[in-house]
Amino acid sequence: MPKIVKHVSVLCFHDERCQVYNAPMTTLSLLREGSKVTMFFGSRGINAVHREKVKTLRCLPDQPNEEGDAVMKKMELRELPSGEDLFLTLIAGGATVPACPLNVSPFNTSKADLIDGVKVANRATDYKETVIPADMNLPCESVRKT
Repeated sequence: MPKIVKHVSVLCFHDERCQVYNAPMTTLSLLREGSKVTMFFGSRGINAVHREKVKTLRCLPDQPNEEGDAVMKKMELRELPSGEDLFLTLIAGGATVPACPLNVSPFNTSKADLIDGVKVANRATDYKETVIPADMNLPCESVRKT
């Protein structure tokens, strides 16, 4: 059965750990099937590609601590790679990982703070050359309790 090759952009605009892990895991699956994938990080998603902040991401940060802690413990039992290692694996596998230039400064981040291989997007070209022509745009969203 032939592989279905698509150009996919995965959009991540938050820093909730469970969702941040879903984005690269989805990207890894797409890469393995031969798709060209760009993972775009904007808004609070900048924290997910910050080499230090990625280590402190929490699950369910808007829920009571015991709920978030319980999910974190279950994730630790799965022995998942660190966030930084996961991104390095994806980049080595061919994924492009840009960070939104409009969110770098407001989130106290510099180019030097980004995980190796993450680039600051060119706001004049990246959306029109990546997101608009993509076969699929997949938002990785978190559900907030209201």
